[in-house]
Amino acid sequence: MNDVKRSQRRPVGQGGFTLIELIIVVAVISIVTALAVPLYANEEARARVAKAQAEIRTLACAVNLYAAHMGTLPEALTDLLFPAVNGLNESAGPFVPSIPMPASGGSPAWGAYTYTSSTAGTFSITATGDGTTVTAP
Repeated sequence: MNDVKRSQRRPVGQGGFTLIELIIVVAVISIVTALAVPLYANEEARARVAKAQAEIRTLACAVNLYAAHMGTLPEALTDLLFPAVNGLNESAGPFVPSIPMPASGGSPAWGAYTYTSSTAGTFSITATGDGTTVTAP
């Protein structure tokens, strides 16, 4: 070690990383990022689907409450926003504070909730987005 000139020695406490070490670290970070980004995008899509499912279940429960109180299904989801008076002059509601909007984003993007009812006393609430259709009940 005495053969190395003082100017060629590293000062004590001033060691650094070699170029190979830095390239390996950058490669590992790149690989982890390449694996994590698609998984994260998939989780976002699943979260949007889960949000739509939860909101549709909530709306379906409100429709059922309205139907139990009034004896008929609402004509539109907006009927759930206001108090309703049935044939016995009993008032109930509003059944929901607001009509939720599906999560923004997705490919294709989510549209508004669609409500359809039939004269047979059945109904459905549907939303489509992220290549998925969510329906209740």
